[in-house]
Amino acid sequence: MNILVSGGAGFIGSAVCRLLAANPDNRVINVDKLTYAGNLASLRQIENHPNYRFVRADICDEAAILGLLRNEKIDAVMHLAAESHVDRSIDGPADFIETNIVGTFRMLNAALAHWRELSDPAKSAFRFHHISTDEVFGDLPFDSGIFTEETPYSPSSPYSASKASSDHLVRAWHETYGLPVVISNCSNNYGPFHFPEKLIPLVILNALDGKPLPVYGAGANIRDWLFVEDHARALELVVTKGRPGESYNIGGRAERTNLSVVETICDILDEKRPRADAKRYRDLITFVTDRPGHDRRYAIDATKIERELGWKPTETFSTGLRQTVEWYLDNDWWWKPIRGERYAGARLGAVAAAGVKA
Repeated sequence: MNILVSGGAGFIGSAVCRLLAANPDNRVINVDKLTYAGNLASLRQIENHPNYRFVRADICDEAAILGLLRNEKIDAVMHLAAESHVDRSIDGPADFIETNIVGTFRMLNAALAHWRELSDPAKSAFRFHHISTDEVFGDLPFDSGIFTEETPYSPSSPYSASKASSDHLVRAWHETYGLPVVISNCSNNYGPFHFPEKLIPLVILNALDGKPLPVYGAGANIRDWLFVEDHARALELVVTKGRPGESYNIGGRAERTNLSVVETICDILDEKRPRADAKRYRDLITFVTDRPGHDRRYAIDATKIERELGWKPTETFSTGLRQTVEWYLDNDWWWKPIRGERYAGARLGAVAAAGVKA
């Protein structure tokens, strides 16, 4: 199977590329613009595989994408390229509109043109898989409710609004033009190779540097956590076995408050890498002003993908988080250049609601 993965140098995309390239029956074409969070070091283990190719390109370049689809005889597109950090979308939403909405529009146009040129059997087998987020569903109360595939969209941030828009475009290209699409909406991912602006790697690396561990508000916001390699396996199932026109929610059934996540990381580090001054890492926890529009809770009902495609996560939050902390302890070759050159852990998304930049 010839698969084009957009955003394959990102966190989830690189996990998908590593998984797909491990199967010699696949040919993986990784298309990435290499913006700040794209990192080819995350693909070091497969960069010389004969069934893997990296192409630096912008998903907004429709002609370039169409050329790749044709030349590589692509059977499936896994569209992961996106601006993905809520805090950055608060500071500057323009990139999110351009990449997540316009970029998806360009990808759909290229895929449609390619699909129309295929033979009938190849048309039936082709898939455009759009990878999205549970944040499109908006805010859940702390004590009730769970996201299903039928939950109405109610995005709260510029990021989630841009992803909701792209989901709607994908559905429209299916309903209007017949393009065989599948959509998946996932909960919060974590694991190795995660860019350190996100909560879990930020806390790990700040703790190792002896810096404050910022927790928004009282740390009561709840997220459902999903180990990235479990997510990659689910995505492979969706693109190969998912029914055209359907969406699939992918979650880890691992709801935790943000404070609980931070405290658990601290406890693992106390065991694995005790502080030189013998103090606990929990002493570094610092409560900071909450970000604007911070949703209280996300929770995914993954029954559909479990029932129809036979997927279940292999990692619990406890085992997955321990693996993640140990990976960061053992792989400073990957994260030290990022901390030193691209992102040192500064607060993002603290802009007042009236102070939005284009």
